[in-house]
Amino acid sequence: MPKSSGNRREPHTIIIARGDRIRHFTVRPWIVGLLGSTLGVMAISYLLATSYLVLRDDLVGATAARQARMQQAYEDRISILRTQVDRITSRQLLDQQLVQGKVAELLARQSQITQRHGQISPIIERAMGSADALPETAPVPQARPVLRATLTPGKTASIFAKLTGEPDSAEAPEKLGNAFWSSSDEPEQAAPSIAPIVVEEEGGKEKADLFDSLGASLAAIETEQLRSIETLTSETFETADTIREALVQAGLPVDADFGADDQDIGGPLVAVDEDALFEERVRGLEEALGQLETLKASAREYPIFNPAPGQAVSSSFGVRRDPFLRRPAMHAGIDFRAKSGTPVQSTGAGKVIRAGWAGGYGRLIEIDHGNGWSTRYAHLSRIDVKVGEKLATGDAIGAVGSTGRSTGPHLHYEIRRHGKATDPLRFLKAGNEIADLL
Repeated sequence: MPKSSGNRREPHTIIIARGDRIRHFTVRPWIVGLLGSTLGVMAISYLLATSYLVLRDDLVGATAARQARMQQAYEDRISILRTQVDRITSRQLLDQQLVQGKVAELLARQSQITQRHGQISPIIERAMGSADALPETAPVPQARPVLRATLTPGKTASIFAKLTGEPDSAEAPEKLGNAFWSSSDEPEQAAPSIAPIVVEEEGGKEKADLFDSLGASLAAIETEQLRSIETLTSETFETADTIREALVQAGLPVDADFGADDQDIGGPLVAVDEDALFEERVRGLEEALGQLETLKASAREYPIFNPAPGQAVSSSFGVRRDPFLRRPAMHAGIDFRAKSGTPVQSTGAGKVIRAGWAGGYGRLIEIDHGNGWSTRYAHLSRIDVKVGEKLATGDAIGAVGSTGRSTGPHLHYEIRRHGKATDPLRFLKAGNEIADLL
């Protein structure tokens, strides 16, 4: 190999001999540097790869731990959200059940009011049939209660939409009312089905206000029903008592049970429910109407009305001076001063048993009213009935005259019980007191 001169490095020559064959290669310095650099890079890469493989498990574990923490956080959040959703759903279901229960309660109360109306309608019609016997101020329950909730139209329409699922409209309050009751002017309809209700937070107070208002209105109607029945019962009993007292003062027989008071009674106090109270009020009204009808029927059978309305009494019942003999004599009736031809009417229902001339009575009509009661109408100028004819109270029977033992035109009127004369003034007084009630 040649020697190097100075600082210059000569390339190296590699000689390879194999048998008789010889080969040589020249290795320059830059090739040596390149090979050295490559080997260095490879060594460094190996060391780095080895370090990564050694540390890789820690990195993977940290990453896995971080991902596990993130997953746990998400699962916790999802669990919280699910719990909130379940709570809201449960509350909505509970509120829906409460709303449906309130609706069912209102419908049941409306149905009860309707049933009560149907129960008392015949009684009210019966009372109205006797309306002329009741005071004008006697209250009568409405034929059908008309209910109105005290809510503003806008709020009612909004609640109507939430309850029924229909859009808001100006007719919402009326529709909502018709969902629970029917007006008396409209045919009865079955209660509409209530759509499933989803209660919202902002609608809860409005719904509660609506149900409270409807419940209060229904309670007011029920209270008014009971109060009206009670007042009507009281007025009916008072009317019956008035008739009874008038008949008693006239000396007419009256059932002793009428007018019985509440003295000398007792017993343990047992509370009654609303239905029992209503039934008791209805029974009380029926009892009052029964007494009134019985008393009216009895009063109409007695001769208590005026035979010559508007005419003055000129001579009373009892001992008086005889107009012809001028000495004391018994006057068996009363005389009404009236012009000849003035109509005379029957003072009670009965049957004509005499109709014709009767001595000093002149032209006479006698009517049998039953139970021993009879009336006589004397000195008539005309007789318009005949024997055997049945009469009602107020029927015209003849005209005033001056026939028989008479000093001038007048009506001689007698009331007799089993043939014995009694003072007609007591009967006329009773008739005047209760004429408007009969």
